[in-house]
Amino acid sequence: MSSFAGVTVLDGHNQCHCEMSGVYASAGVDAGYHLLIVKGYSRTKEFFPTGENITSGHFVVGDHDWLLEYYPNGLDPSCADYISVYLTLLYDSDVDEEEVEVKFSFSLINQVEKQMPTYIRGTKTYSFSSSVPMWGIGKFVRRRTLEQSPDLICDCFTIRCDIMVCKDPRSKDDAGGTLPDIHQHFSNLLDDKLGADVAFEVGGETFAAHRCVLAARSTVFRAQLFGPMKEGTATSSIIQIKDMEAKVFRALLSFVYTDSFPEMYKD
Repeated sequence: MSSFAGVTVLDGHNQCHCEMSGVYASAGVDAGYHLLIVKGYSRTKEFFPTGENITSGHFVVGDHDWLLEYYPNGLDPSCADYISVYLTLLYDSDVDEEEVEVKFSFSLINQVEKQMPTYIRGTKTYSFSSSVPMWGIGKFVRRRTLEQSPDLICDCFTIRCDIMVCKDPRSKDDAGGTLPDIHQHFSNLLDDKLGADVAFEVGGETFAAHRCVLAARSTVFRAQLFGPMKEGTATSSIIQIKDMEAKVFRALLSFVYTDSFPEMYKD
């Protein structure tokens, strides 16, 4: 898992920063996470208009210096009803640095699924450079939604930023050698439907899949397909799944086969 790369506490206008320099390195990738604790959320919302931000302290992941930018009322008018969060790479103006290839994810502290390495590996790769040093999410969370959620406690909430830095740009495609190839091969297997021996009908759509893959990856599918809950022993039968949208089941299959999440529609 990623190493802790420090915490910043924003208490109204004040900033308190604690830094730790450890990172987790694997297959040409360094990974770490930083916590941004916002205390006095209502004060930040009141005193920082749209377009103005509060920054975290500096922290290090992958031998690079970073900071987080928190916009209580959005980066620009198009996201004025939202909180915006951005990750910024700090460049040394005296050094001609190359582009840095990064995968990152922002989450509220209880969104554990977004903090898993498999999720972050499945996100888009961004190129940070001196000309484009900042990437992020303009519509991270709608303020009204945050204010009605259990994530806001005593006018305080926490944002976690997970970062994976590719040490070699080529590692975007072949980091770790065999593992990404396996993911791609299983993705192709799902897309091609070669050897599929079970089908599911969800929301009016039919999905072909492979029993052995589903059983190996999920105890629920194992029980449904081979255990006491076994359904549709004939290869031609179709298993009906109710109370689930087709796009959700498609994402579930993608995760089962590739261990990563597909691009989903954003609010």
